[in-house]
Amino acid sequence: MSIGLSSDRSVRDAYEADASGLHLVPDFVARPESVDEVIEVVRRAASDRTSITCAGAQTSTTGASITDEGILLSIRSLDRISSPDEKARTIMVEPGALVGQIKRTAAAVGLLFAPDPTSEEESTIGGAIACNASGARTFKYGATRRHVRALKVVMASGELIELRRSDLEKNTVGYAFAHDPIDWFIGSEGTLGIIVEAELSLLPLPHHVVGLAVLFRAESDALKFVIATRESSTIAARCIEYFDGSAIEIARAASAGLIPPDATAMVYVEEEIADDLDSALTRWLELIEAVGADLEPLVFDGEARLREARRIRHSIPATMNERGNTFRNSGGRKVSTDWAVPYRRLPEAIETARSLVSKTGIEQPVIYGHAGNGHPHQNFVARDARELATIEGVVEKTLRCVLAMGGTVAAEHGIGKIKRKWLPLQMNALQISMMTAAKRELDPLGILAPGNIL
Repeated sequence: MSIGLSSDRSVRDAYEADASGLHLVPDFVARPESVDEVIEVVRRAASDRTSITCAGAQTSTTGASITDEGILLSIRSLDRISSPDEKARTIMVEPGALVGQIKRTAAAVGLLFAPDPTSEEESTIGGAIACNASGARTFKYGATRRHVRALKVVMASGELIELRRSDLEKNTVGYAFAHDPIDWFIGSEGTLGIIVEAELSLLPLPHHVVGLAVLFRAESDALKFVIATRESSTIAARCIEYFDGSAIEIARAASAGLIPPDATAMVYVEEEIADDLDSALTRWLELIEAVGADLEPLVFDGEARLREARRIRHSIPATMNERGNTFRNSGGRKVSTDWAVPYRRLPEAIETARSLVSKTGIEQPVIYGHAGNGHPHQNFVARDARELATIEGVVEKTLRCVLAMGGTVAAEHGIGKIKRKWLPLQMNALQISMMTAAKRELDPLGILAPGNIL
């Protein structure tokens, strides 16, 4: 194969890693600059039975955007963002566009693209759709799937198809999973087709948002506050994020000491205010006092302050990525969990997870994340291959407990290559065979993203 492909080692090395800690060097790299070029590469690959793994900004934490076989198809150059349709509240984008830039384009005309992966300034919309990404505001707005109206997809044969979400309120034709084929591709991690254009739904931009960092001396009190916030009849939070003591240490360094030293747990919340700031703060303070927190909360009011809060939050995964990368040569890396449980069982799940770690003698992980959805992340750092095996063993034990609580092994980052060994823990043989059948029907040669999910 020669069309638009590079086999130069330096080019291939530039695409060998994502945020998972894995390193896989592809055989070829293709960097198309148009949809027609994507189609051409896919058709040639199908003819030669060469595999294709699609990649955007390679912020995947599961190894989904890297490969050591066939073609790594980088879609970063397909980054066009149209002017929003203000009346229809939609925007057309290409897959290489950064989520943060899409949000700014929408905000310029008073509209909001609601999904907010933490790495929105580094992640592409194609990747966000491919893994059905979510983030802090998923608590209110849901994951990416809810905000995708239409897709153009290049199939494994090279055929370009267009799919549009149905607006029907009632439909009894055929099996339910066939009603909206667009949903086959959202969250499919590049295994069923390659997204080359998307139409996204937008919402009115909130008039006023305030954020609060609520500080606690005990983790148990912080987790009680999470549940109290979730069940409050007077507050409508749009995000509820949890940070344990280790996460706070990182956040404290990133905030130049803004977080006081006696805080050992923190819950960050945001609310879109319909009335005045004082009334909103009063409601929050009443809830804080009811739980028994005695530390002064930090208030983030205004766009600049909200961006600062986001930067502090993002410092945690960024720092953990850096720590993991330092042990690459010794066979170590960062290990990040993505499990979730029904929110009422979050305190029990975290306690169980900590207990399982304690029994192994390894260092406790940093725990932070989307507590409002019962979805924390455990971030471990394995210093060598032996410690990596120990950590993965304790993670599997944790996942078995999580599933017994009615949870999931992966809530927002997908399965990719790293978590596919845990897929059978959650899905039965019938579910897996149905997915395998869909994969075989849409990609009969098995050339799309081999190793992802299945």
